[in-house]
Amino acid sequence: MPRFKLLALDMDGTVLTDDKKITNTTKYWLNRAMEAGITVMFATGRGIQTAESYWLELGLDLPIVLVNGAEIWKRPGELMERHFISREGVRKLHQLAVEHEARYWGYSVESLSNDKNWTDEMFERDWLKFGIRHDHLPTIQRLRETVIGWGAFEVTRSAPVNMEISAPGISKATGLAKVCDYLGIQMNEVMAIGDSHNDLHMIQSVGFGIAMDNAEDELKEAADAITSSNQENGVAHAIQRYIFRDELEVS
Repeated sequence: MPRFKLLALDMDGTVLTDDKKITNTTKYWLNRAMEAGITVMFATGRGIQTAESYWLELGLDLPIVLVNGAEIWKRPGELMERHFISREGVRKLHQLAVEHEARYWGYSVESLSNDKNWTDEMFERDWLKFGIRHDHLPTIQRLRETVIGWGAFEVTRSAPVNMEISAPGISKATGLAKVCDYLGIQMNEVMAIGDSHNDLHMIQSVGFGIAMDNAEDELKEAADAITSSNQENGVAHAIQRYIFRDELEVS
């Protein structure tokens, strides 16, 4: 009997290679985990607009946590819940990005939009996540500190050059906890794998948290174990080592 009942996976930098593919080796070991009765799910910063194709590619008729916990689905086509940033908050974040000549984007129910196609009409939409990017690291750090100082948002990042903003108290960890409640699984029965700051709370809250070799140092320090990189089938190696301990080596 496997030690874990649920495997929660970040996508970019974790399940996906740098060219945004899932290798055949990773698919094989994900299928092995599911055949062993383990629930395999994504917990990603992506929205349905960019995550759904991978969900379908793997044939996952299972829950998924999207946009850093702001949207949770029980299965394809069956929404569990959504958490929106206030419209006033989106205006404030948008203004901050424009004032500092930063790139910005967001996931609403209707779309994935960015500074290249933003219109005033979008301020009337319901936004699940708003992102800001600035390639000058001191600038993006100051912007993070500014938004955190407002005390009205959950702030994380998926790369050193960005920040991702959600409604207060919303994270991959809170989304995963809701899925566990729905499935009747305890958080200590979960293995989670990730690579970025937006995976930190999830990695810390589960029974066994794994960082990719390409992960940020902060995540590696918090993790229970480190697997190989996303370019080297790190997820497959983790499944083999910590779920199927007596299997042949992953190639």
